Amino acid sequence: MLADKAYDTNAIRDLIECQGAVPNIPSKANRRWKSCFSRTLYKGRNAVERMFCRLKDYRRIATRYDKLATNFVGAIYLVAAITWWL
Repeated sequence: MLADKAYDTNAIRDLIECQGAVPNIPSKANRRWKSCFSRTLYKGRNAVERMFCRLKDYRRIATRYDKLATNFVGAIYLVAAITWWL
């Protein structure tokens, strides 16, 4: 489970571990106990987050003008192809 520093609490870490996943959350600066953290796994999360930011640059996607889900997904495919090409 990948998350950012805002989710660095014992309750959230325990919930993730109870569900059988391993939390990969960077520790806050003021936390006494520092958990293990993999920067290589965290880079994948950053790439996905940047992709969503690029998609939201297009007003039609950010505000979801399309009423039908198929039209919305088609617009996402189109924008993803354009951003990949550029």
